Amino acid sequence: MTLDLSHTDWLTLLTHFLSLSLLSVGGAVTTAPDMHRFLVDQHHWLSDEQFTTSIALAQAAPGPNVMYIALVGWNVGMNAGGGLAAGLAAWPSALLGVLVALFGILLPSTTLTFMVARWGHQNKERRFVRAFKQGMAPVVIALLVSTAWILTASHGSGLHNWPLWLVTALSTVLVWRTNIHLLWLLGAGGVMGWMGWI
Repeated sequence: MTLDLSHTDWLTLLTHFLSLSLLSVGGAVTTAPDMHRFLVDQHHWLSDEQFTTSIALAQAAPGPNVMYIALVGWNVGMNAGGGLAAGLAAWPSALLGVLVALFGILLPSTTLTFMVARWGHQNKERRFVRAFKQGMAPVVIALLVSTAWILTASHGSGLHNWPLWLVTALSTVLVWRTNIHLLWLLGAGGVMGWMGWI
């Protein structure tokens, strides 16, 4: 996939990530549904496969889940630089994509988190602070469910994909109702994928 991104397009990417940063309650992965809408559906800067692969690689690697933002930025930049066929010539554009995406998603949320955490710690006994924390839990859960829905739906919604839907539902129930560590579920999913079951 090759793109021709203008300076305005790069600025649009930056401003969208800046705005998404302020909505990343529960982590950067909760912004995936809107990011998918913006990058894949609206602007066609990424293919659906590039988007889901970016998330899958970042989640499989050790480290923070915000790494998928860097991979999404890399893929947008790589596409703008001529795609994989351009080879090393596309790398400067890919690195620009990484910087734009990470700067956009990290700056506002980091600044806001630092300021609010200090204020919240100083006022942790106030009723509205406790109410706000309790009220945010359903929002975070809904954002995570919508991310899972987009990642699962990208593989098709028909009955031919019933094993994937079954694994998704089973994983959801196990995370919700048990204390099984997520790494066991990730490992089991990797083995099932490797064996070709899903």
